[in-house]
Amino acid sequence: MAGGLTHEAVARYKHDGFLSGLRVFSEEEARTIRSEIETLEAMHREGAGEHELEQFFRVNGQIVIPLLADLARRPEILDTVEGILGPDLLVWSVELFIKEPGSSKTVSWHQDITYWGMGETDEEVTAWIALSDVSVEAGCMRFIPGSHRAGLVAHHDTFDADNLLSRGQSIDKVNETQAVYGPLKPGQMSLHHGRCFHASGENRSTDRRIGVAIRYVTPDVRQPGLRRDYAMLVRGVDAGQGWINLAGPRGLFAPEDLVIYDRVRHDQSEVLAAGAEGDVALYGKTGMEGQKL
Repeated sequence: MAGGLTHEAVARYKHDGFLSGLRVFSEEEARTIRSEIETLEAMHREGAGEHELEQFFRVNGQIVIPLLADLARRPEILDTVEGILGPDLLVWSVELFIKEPGSSKTVSWHQDITYWGMGETDEEVTAWIALSDVSVEAGCMRFIPGSHRAGLVAHHDTFDADNLLSRGQSIDKVNETQAVYGPLKPGQMSLHHGRCFHASGENRSTDRRIGVAIRYVTPDVRQPGLRRDYAMLVRGVDAGQGWINLAGPRGLFAPEDLVIYDRVRHDQSEVLAAGAEGDVALYGKTGMEGQKL
């Protein structure tokens, strides 16, 4: 075993760039977490700190929403991620990807780290946890095996309104005949490398399609485009001190954490919105009080 993974599973991840169908929560617990998220939606539709709730769901929710920070610290997830990245783990971001039933929302073919400023590093992984039945019909992810081994490729920004990505970034040519679907039952998880080509389709099911994406990195990751980025230490130590360590939220939308949220979003926008010809609303630069610069 390597962490919570067999050596065979680790070898498969290194070869293919992804793993799918890993059980981390029971279906009952996944339903409980989903209920907590939907209660949050119902009670805080207006958002907080001059941001809509969708903003927090899609960018750095772990800074202001205890539920998302706690999910990122769950041992069931960390034990598995440790098998890929080792014992020292930081969370760079936690995001919710929600597609309503019958929604035309999609995610185009892309590589995650194209715009993250982390270069060609292997010291990151995305853990994607299903809180609903994420079937092929519901628009589950699909992957191109081995695509992470070829390095970063050119993307173009579409700013398509139906694309859930921040700038609708898309790889021009992908051989979809090589694609492998990764359906997940509630409580199951996939892992994928930031250079692995992946995408997801429309939700043609009759239920919401809800997933949590947690971006883990090691302390060794550096972002040349930023002076220093922010992350939440969740296991081990950050001996290199290359990150500004966040402690996690004081409470739901605590005023002090909303100030930190705006600072992080402003600083990260230097890289995440760099070179875009359109408005990257999710990562648009903000001042300390959330005002547009």
